[in-house]
Amino acid sequence: MTAADAALEAVSTTAVLVVALDFDGTLAPLVDDPMTARMTPRARAAVDALAALPATSVALVSGRSLGHLREIAEHDDESPVWLAASHGVQFWIPGAGEEADPDDAADLALRDRLQNEITAAVAHLEGVWIEPKEFGVGVHTRRADADSAREAREIADRLVAAEAPQWRRRTGHDILEFAFRHEGKDSAVSRLRERVGATAVIFAGDDVTDEDALRSLVTGDLGIHVGDRETAATLTVADIDGLVDVLEAVARQRVAHAQ
Repeated sequence: MTAADAALEAVSTTAVLVVALDFDGTLAPLVDDPMTARMTPRARAAVDALAALPATSVALVSGRSLGHLREIAEHDDESPVWLAASHGVQFWIPGAGEEADPDDAADLALRDRLQNEITAAVAHLEGVWIEPKEFGVGVHTRRADADSAREAREIADRLVAAEAPQWRRRTGHDILEFAFRHEGKDSAVSRLRERVGATAVIFAGDDVTDEDALRSLVTGDLGIHVGDRETAATLTVADIDGLVDVLEAVARQRVAHAQ
């Protein structure tokens, strides 16, 4: 048995498991129009199968706002899947719904002003799309050429540095994000672990922002990177289908261990 096989078996047979999964690029292919993203059929089946197992909690952990994440994940009020949206600021809990979180009026006013200022400042750049986020703003450049993408990032960086230098800055696949809340996917995983009393966590992601969560994992957990770049993950898979293979193996081993 290889070290990877041993780690997979150990986490699969733990008493109480959290399976925390990024969405875009991990369960769903990256697309030009972010709101058309959907899980692959195999990924959805694997998520559903794990969520149906006893002592197993599945969570989608995403930078998307809660409303957008629920839409693209086709997540209804009866779903057993936890949601940690906006990089762990917003939570949806099975059986209870959205967990209320206080907002700061001054931060929200600054958010609205910066969203408008950045939108106006990049309006001349073809292919650049500004996403109003619950706790900040996202600058999407997937459909822009290299020069326009660079100019958009420079404009956003300049405006935020001038008006909100304390905001958290994140980069991802063709997106630059700023937020007045500083939670990350690492804090989301920690919160999930505590809420369900998990004895081990699996976390899988493909992007730079997922490294926060991967680096936060402890002995007995399993981190999975989808893709081919440098990562803190224990296990690397080539693509979404490779991740699904792992998730299916976890489900099989948990079923077998319970019998």
